Amino acid sequence: MKLLYTRENRHLVYNIKNIVENAGIEIMLKNEFAAGGAGDLAPLETWLELWVIDDSDYDKAAQILDTSFNIDNAVDWICSQCHESNNGSFEFCWNCQQSAPE
Repeated sequence: MKLLYTRENRHLVYNIKNIVENAGIEIMLKNEFAAGGAGDLAPLETWLELWVIDDSDYDKAAQILDTSFNIDNAVDWICSQCHESNNGSFEFCWNCQQSAPE
């Protein structure tokens, strides 16, 4: 088992968990309930951790993680259905759920 990702912000960790699981990689969370120990434990010891269960999946999971954080070249787009402006990282329109143009 290898540590893939850890952060103080639990929402980011859960988001990465969903992305990695959708790629078919089995993961495990550690310190899910450690936040209650804050004050008695060092702050870093209470951060939620995302671990890849099968070491052979680690490189693929790390590549997915890297790609997820490096979408700097994504261009904003206008929805063809509702004409709403969307961030380039969105795959669907935030307003009407229309797919992004290819």
